[in-house]
Formats: sequence, structure tokens, C-alpha cells
Amino acid sequence: MSWRERHTPTAFRAMRRATARRARAGTSLPFAVRFEDRLAGQVTVDNIVRGALRSGHLGYWLDSAVAGRGVGSLAVALMCDHAFGPVGLHRLQADIRPENRPSRRLVERLGFRQEGMFRDYLDIDGAWRDHLGYALLAGDSPDGVLARWRARAGRLPDR
Repeated sequence: MSWRERHTPTAFRAMRRATARRARAGTSLPFAVRFEDRLAGQVTVDNIVRGALRSGHLGYWLDSAVAGRGVGSLAVALMCDHAFGPVGLHRLQADIRPENRPSRRLVERLGFRQEGMFRDYLDIDGAWRDHLGYALLAGDSPDGVLARWRARAGRLPDR
């Protein structure tokens, strides 16, 4: 199926149904990001694998109107703490296009480490695109990712 076919209203509805099924099965954690009383983005941990791996893939997007205000970083930090805490995951992986500097900076500030380059990894906008693989382990931020975000943002962590 082409990129264009995957981005029709019908395909979007099918994707939402599939996401809801994965969430009910415990293999996806999709969350909406709200800011100033409106939808501003989404953060999801998908492809969750239990057992010995206890891992998931982190994905997110943010409306450009709220970019640069810390909203995305806060949402990702909260998701990481949720995934590592109540959900019990050990590892989160975020795959980001090399030219997407804001997204790379976001995960790097939260403690993710670049682990590799995936060539022709995803079909985006009609072409295979390279991605950089970043990962964060539960033990990388012993006090939590939110506490790390607060410290970097000049906010004191709650005690």
C-alpha cells in the first residue's frame, strides 16, 4: 500500500481501531497530549513485548503551534515514567529521522542514547527513510525521567 493510500480517512479509521485493539491487548499505550484545552499531539509506546525483553517503541508528534514550550518533553517524560513504573518495561526505543534535530534534542535531553542507524527503515512520504535508533533503560534515570526534565527545565522536583 502506498504512502498516500495509508493516509486516507478510511485508513486513519482502520488505524485507530487497530490501535484500540493493541491497547486492550496491552501491546500499545496511546495517549493524547492536550495543551491549553485542545489536542496538541500524541505520545505512544507501541510494539510492547513482555517476557525477557520488556521493551517498547516510543513515538510522538506535536502540533507546531506548541513546539518549543516544553510540552513534548513533558509528555515524553511522563510516558517514560509510566512505562518504566506501573507498566514494568525495562527499555524504550525511539527511532528518529537524522534531519529531525528538535526530536533528537528532545530525547537526548531526557537521557536517551543513540545506539545506531537504521537504513531505509520506514516508508515515509513515499520514500524509504533512514532513522537513528535511540534507547532509554529504566535504570538510566533512577529518580525518574520527569525529575530529570524538571531539573533541566529549572523546575524543582516534587518531594
